[in-house]
Amino acid sequence: MEPLFLSKSQARKIILDAAGLARRGQFGLGIDAVYKFINHLGFVQLDTNYVVERAHHHVLFARVPDYEINWLAELCEDGRVYEYLTADAGFLPMDDFRFSLPIKEAFGLKDRPVDKRMENLMQEILDQVERDGAVMVGNFENDRAEASTGWWDWRPAKVALERLYLAGKLMVSRDRKFHRRYDLPLNFVPQDIDQTMPTAEQFAKFTISRTLGALGIASVKEIAWRARRVKGNLVKPELEKMVAKVEVVSVNVEGIKGPLYMIAGQDVDIEVSGDVFILSPFDILNVFRNRLRDFFDFDYQIECFVPAPKRLYGYFSLPILAGDVFIARMDSKADRKNKVLLVHNIHFEEVELSSETIDKFIAALKDFVAFNQCYDIRFDRTNKKEYLKIIVKGFS
Repeated sequence: MEPLFLSKSQARKIILDAAGLARRGQFGLGIDAVYKFINHLGFVQLDTNYVVERAHHHVLFARVPDYEINWLAELCEDGRVYEYLTADAGFLPMDDFRFSLPIKEAFGLKDRPVDKRMENLMQEILDQVERDGAVMVGNFENDRAEASTGWWDWRPAKVALERLYLAGKLMVSRDRKFHRRYDLPLNFVPQDIDQTMPTAEQFAKFTISRTLGALGIASVKEIAWRARRVKGNLVKPELEKMVAKVEVVSVNVEGIKGPLYMIAGQDVDIEVSGDVFILSPFDILNVFRNRLRDFFDFDYQIECFVPAPKRLYGYFSLPILAGDVFIARMDSKADRKNKVLLVHNIHFEEVELSSETIDKFIAALKDFVAFNQCYDIRFDRTNKKEYLKIIVKGFS
């Protein structure tokens, strides 16, 4: 089958629709909309950074306008969603549980052999959890034989718990302070959930379908992103089979190097609203910098990982999307004590903003202030004073 030809504008809209950002409230309202979005995406990245509300909540708030932070915990408690990792740590739909098993197996194969003391400690922890229930790292105080040598020098109990978690012998939940509780899988996974190990072919096909569903259009490298921990995965040969069966189609996008792929039969004429979204740096749309550059002409990097003297826009700069165009980036911090959202820097891109877009941006900012449990907003600097003046007036 000949490749499908798309304009860059068409491709952007397909990507936004897949990411749940084609229009405000694309998945509806309420806790069921939260589950619907997680189930569609297959993975919502978790991050512990608390400069503004944590990334997983931020991502969900961007899709579900009436999102409440406790809903994610409720979905986990109800056995509809669970925490684990694919490429990174995140929240996944429980119906996909069996496809985490190859990753857990890969961790078991990759881990260096443990000494007898660690082996015994892991078994002791498993025995304790089976006997007494869930545990936290804090339950194992003073188990370090030698002084710590640094941030990542975990105590033996932490190492043991993480090994058991990655290998799938324990699973985790979170308390209100975001601390992990470790417990047995049987206390998380409903009995009717399939827990059989998928074949290598099934795992690869699942990865392809799930990733293309979330990204809309993607390269082989991006498609294999969720399977990268499974050495020797069959994503590439299975992708070739799916193309041959016209389950996936090859796509040529103007001005963008291929090969690129998308799920067959997908609508290519997507309508995108002009709604404004304040996005998390860890949003699915922002995972691959090259995609932002290629499809959106937006050169973005989260600068909390950049040395302070080299930062251009700020420590925790949030991308601002209007329709299918990135209009700004906003370095923000929630001052929770004083209930003020601090905007250290709002940098506008070189695009002309209509009064309607600015009004929508003001409305999105007001929602974001409330989402971060603040009552007010303070702006420190900007590169476009004329826009900021209008925004400040909108808050007065």
